[in-house]
Amino acid sequence: MSSGRPPIRLSGTNLERAADHNQRVTLHAIRANGSLTRVDLARITGLTAAAIANITKRLLADGLIREAGRRFGGRGQPPTNLIINPQACYSLGLNIDRDHVTLVLVDFLGETVARVSREIDFALPEQVAEFYHAEVEMLIASAQVDASRIVGLGVATPDDLGLIELPGKPDAYRRWEQTDLAELLAWPLDVPVFVENDAAAAAMGELQLGLGLQHSSFFYILISSALGGGLVIDSNYFRGATGRSGELGFLTYRDSDGVVRQIQSHVSLSGLAAPLEAAGYSVQDMLTCDGDDPKLEAVVDAWIEEAARLLVAPLLAVNCLINPETVLIGGRLPRRHVDRLAERANALVAEQGDNAPALAPIARAQLSADAPAVGAAILPFSYFLLPKSSALWKDTADGAAATA
Repeated sequence: MSSGRPPIRLSGTNLERAADHNQRVTLHAIRANGSLTRVDLARITGLTAAAIANITKRLLADGLIREAGRRFGGRGQPPTNLIINPQACYSLGLNIDRDHVTLVLVDFLGETVARVSREIDFALPEQVAEFYHAEVEMLIASAQVDASRIVGLGVATPDDLGLIELPGKPDAYRRWEQTDLAELLAWPLDVPVFVENDAAAAAMGELQLGLGLQHSSFFYILISSALGGGLVIDSNYFRGATGRSGELGFLTYRDSDGVVRQIQSHVSLSGLAAPLEAAGYSVQDMLTCDGDDPKLEAVVDAWIEEAARLLVAPLLAVNCLINPETVLIGGRLPRRHVDRLAERANALVAEQGDNAPALAPIARAQLSADAPAVGAAILPFSYFLLPKSSALWKDTADGAAATA
């Protein structure tokens, strides 16, 4: 090329990659629908009956799916139902946050079969390593799972974990910025490690296991020790140019004193901690309360009202710029509080967004408070077995390596 510019790279595919993609799509169709016949699969995927027959034969041989009786009621020979084999393989998910560490073991259906969590404020790398090394083998044993069936470890952690300033953060916490998580967690299991932003992991988990099965485009809000977001478009997670899309918490507002603050200074568990402590409670009190303490509930209700108000402008921007089908809220807040926040945010956005071309409903995400950990556990499944657009494309750069 005479311009001196680097060439624009395009990527083709080949039959091997297309076959891999078709197998991933077929497998996910069974996961998403619960039980399908080969006729159903051909109709859903658009593949030929012969292709489906070959793919399902391989999946059965690999033990990833199994036959589950016949479907009666039609004409001719009753077709065989195919379902996912939950015990085909397992994955681990580790969520490292500034107020807790959680480890889950999930089966191939995404069901959590074992879980352990520890409340630790600003856990240092060596504390996380000690937690993982001490707990992972006991976790696997408690679920009576063969460790050889574990395909990988996914790790969900906030970006800039050691850099974001939060009350009580020790100087030593900056060591996270020089920590190689794959090296830190290299033993006792010899499995690949996949690292992802916590909000992205939660959104990917919701895409594979939750309301993402009903909504192909959504914006995910994760309320944890800070505030994060994730964007899913046409059933694909959208990272942005530098991998930092969805960073809702860094948007700013002016408080009552005119001071410019980040939204996550209030809309986060760290932001909720201050009014709770002023009333004589801790975040842990709030997380474990079943709603029978009117004073505590009043503190949380006041926080929710302000949080909903602060989310209005960002949510209007999300609606106007992205036009998602829905906005989902997840995180460690008890479900009743997330439902209340969604209710108030819906009302305020509708009140102030009457000129917006479209407003997506706001709802609680389907996954539990362990959404980042469960989403992290899905990462190895996604890489090895489930649909991803990159499965179709050939690497265009020499030595390109696949990553989560």
